[in-house]
Formats: sequence, structure tokens, C-alpha cells
Amino acid sequence: MMVKSAFLLALSMTAFAILTGHAGESNANERPNILLVMADDQGYGDAGYNDHPFVKTPHLDAMARDGVVFDHFYAAAPVCSPTRASVMTGRHPFRCNVPNHGHYMHPAESTIAEALQSVGYVTGHFGKWHIGSVQPESATSPGGAGFDEWLSGLNFFDNDPYLSHNGTYKKLEGPGSVISMDATLEFLRKHAKGDQPMFAVTWFPAPHDPHQEIPQATDGAATMYQKEAGKKAGYYREITLLDQQVGRLRGALKELEIADNTLLFYCSDNGGLNPQTSGGRAMKGSIYEGGLRVPAILQWPSRYQHQVIATPASTCDLYPTLLAVADVEIEDQPTLDGINLLPILAGKQDQRPPLGFWHGHSQGQSTWSDRIIKSLKEAQDAGKPNPLPQRVLKNVYQYPKFDRNQATRGHAAWNKWPWKLHRIENKGRVRWELYNLADDPMERADVSGDAPDVLESMQKELEAWQKSVLQSWSGADYGDQKTGVR
Repeated sequence: MMVKSAFLLALSMTAFAILTGHAGESNANERPNILLVMADDQGYGDAGYNDHPFVKTPHLDAMARDGVVFDHFYAAAPVCSPTRASVMTGRHPFRCNVPNHGHYMHPAESTIAEALQSVGYVTGHFGKWHIGSVQPESATSPGGAGFDEWLSGLNFFDNDPYLSHNGTYKKLEGPGSVISMDATLEFLRKHAKGDQPMFAVTWFPAPHDPHQEIPQATDGAATMYQKEAGKKAGYYREITLLDQQVGRLRGALKELEIADNTLLFYCSDNGGLNPQTSGGRAMKGSIYEGGLRVPAILQWPSRYQHQVIATPASTCDLYPTLLAVADVEIEDQPTLDGINLLPILAGKQDQRPPLGFWHGHSQGQSTWSDRIIKSLKEAQDAGKPNPLPQRVLKNVYQYPKFDRNQATRGHAAWNKWPWKLHRIENKGRVRWELYNLADDPMERADVSGDAPDVLESMQKELEAWQKSVLQSWSGADYGDQKTGVR
């Protein structure tokens, strides 16, 4: 990892200021605070600003009015862990050893937290982790991935959770999403007047089931949305709860007088739980649009006014974009699937390279956050050995090799806007589907027979990308780092 010289840094930041139209501002050479906030299972249409018929999200709605709305923003995967790996690395999650939920991200990956640490950021992670261990000795813990401070759960959690605080296991009282924001605000207040810019990642455990959290200080909170949503009422209650936490965060940024030069980004980790409001076909677990398209808003008052971005973007794009924002270069950067979004935000670019998706290749691995951390806490309190040593690293140093019959199994897609190609392989049999998303956003009319040239060229591109992904997953990107931690 290499930080530029002072001269190149100043030159690059001047160019960045010109690109964003703020060359004359006094803070043009200051690195912003960066906050990444993510919901767990919120669908594209499950917010007021995206015209949901009843769910109340006034703070997200206000953020959307003030900030940049990405109208075709995609999670890298239709389930949680893989998308989180893409945020951290800018790479498709298979490359990082996270093909499905519960797998651990490889320790040799370069993370955005490490990159920002290298140029002076103080870093914190708060909430759901689910891409590694929360044991302090693990290179896959938040601390091992570049976070100075962390209060993290292994997977989703609800009320009164067990969490790991910098490797010390604790049982806390209250709703998990509120606890996650409490820790975030404590981090911001602790460091706001310091001489380091702040990087905080808040990954809410809501609105993942079993939906035990309820909105705070709200009349009738426990039965809110019962009439409108029935069995799904708890899902929408948790969305309103996390909206309240976004409001707390935005309020704190103003209170601390750091809102103007803070980049705040909000999105979900995959599609939602209601296909009727998912923004496309299907829902969580599918790489049709409803499983991937998610709400996404960027707020950075000193740089951007309200606009709506129609160009497709992805969670893989966060890593290269933030590297550009903070002006960091990475030596020997492995293959990226994401791009720097700054030219798109500046109106200099309205096209992007294709986006690849792939799911169903490997099974997920169950991770019971409270059960596991409770066991670790009991051993820690009693001075006993780690009862779960197998969970420190799991399989991160096993580099998979797949034979011809296994290599490309599952459901893959290639989004070359407006075209989206699906390759569905099951038991060695392959089926292709092609959709024009501009004309058919619900992916109802397969036009593969009507556009043979488009079909053939996209088939070649998708299969070449799949080959590249498998090479990365087998450890080809790590060189001599394959058998140890960086």
C-alpha cells in the first residue's frame, strides 16, 4: 500500500476539486469523514422516497431530497455476506472466498478500512459483520480487517444481543439497531474534534427476520403496520426503526458541525423480503432484479446537491470510489469489479462497464450470532480456553479447485445496460435468458431469440468473467501471501 508524495497529493486533490466543481473551497484539500450505513434485507421499494404505500421513512426521504439518489444501484449478491465482502474490497465476493452467507473473507484481501487507515483515518465498525470471526485473535475479525474500534455481531441480531467489543464479549440491552447506532455516535463524538478524519461502517441488523425490534418512542409501535402488512408488519416496523437511527446520525453530524465535509452513504445488502416492492422480479436470494436492486443514497453537502443517477452502480464501486475520494493508491491491487463513481457523480460519464453477478454456486454456512458469542463470553468470563477454535479462520487458506462439471454451476448474470443476460446452470445443463431492462424492468420477456448478436457477444463476456472470478477464488491474486496473513 503506497500513499502519494505531498506534491502529488496536492495536485491530485486539486484535480478532484476541479472535477467536482469546488476548486475554490477552503476545505478542498481536506479528506472528508466517511460513513457507510447498510440495512440488512431492505428492498428497493421499501422506503417512502421510492413511493412505498405506507412505510414511514421520513429521515431517508429527507436524505434523498438533499442528496444523490442512485436509481439503479445493485448489491453485489442477493444475500448478505457476499455483498459485505464487495463493500470492503471492490471485488466480486467469489474472488474473496465469500460465495454465500457465512463464509469468511480472505485475510490477504486489501480492505477499504486498511486503505483509509494508511492515510490517517481512525476507523470503526458497528453492527453486523458476517464476513469473518469476531474473536480478537482472528485475522478475519473487524480488527484484522483494518478497524481500530468495533462493536460487532457475527450475523444478524435483534433485542438484547451478544456482541464483541474489540474482542471482549458482552451482552447488551436494547434493540440491536439502536445499539449499533449508539456505538457509532459514541465513536463520532470521541473523534470529531481530533486531528484524524473518521471512517465508520454501521451495518444494521434490521430489517432481517425475526423482526423483534420496534420503532422507538412511537405510539402503537408494537402493532404498527399490522393492518397494512399483516405477517410482514415486523419487517416494516424494523425499517422505520432503522430510519430513526439514520435520523439520529444525520442530527449528530449537524450537532458536531461536521456534516458538510462528511460523505454519508446508505444502501441495503440485498433485495427485500416482499417481491411486490422489490423493484424488480423476485426478491432476496435471486439475481433477478428484485434480489439485487436496492435503495442507495449519498449525502456530501460540501460537494453534491440533489440529483438522481440513472447509471447502474454497485456495492463493488464503493471501494474504488472511496480510494479516489481519500486519494489513496494500493500497490499490487488485485482485480477490481467496481469502478470509481466520481466521474458519474460529476456528470462527466453516464456509461459504465458491465456488472457481473453469480449466486447458487456454493451453499451458505449457518452462523448463530448470539449462540456463538454467548459461548465465547462464558469461556472468557470463566478463564477457560476458546470453545470454538475452528471458527477463528475456518477455510480461508483452502483454495478451491473445481472440475469442469462444478466450475460454473449456479445462476450468473451479466448486466450490460440496458441488456441483462442470465446463465442458469443446473446439473450440467445450461439455460440462457436475455432481457432489455429499459423496456422490461421486470424481466418478463426473454428476447434471447430476437437478438442473436447481443446474446453471443454477452455470452462470451460473461463466461470470460466467470473464468477470471474462479482464478481469483483459487488464490491466483495473492501470490506469496497465500499461506499467511499480510
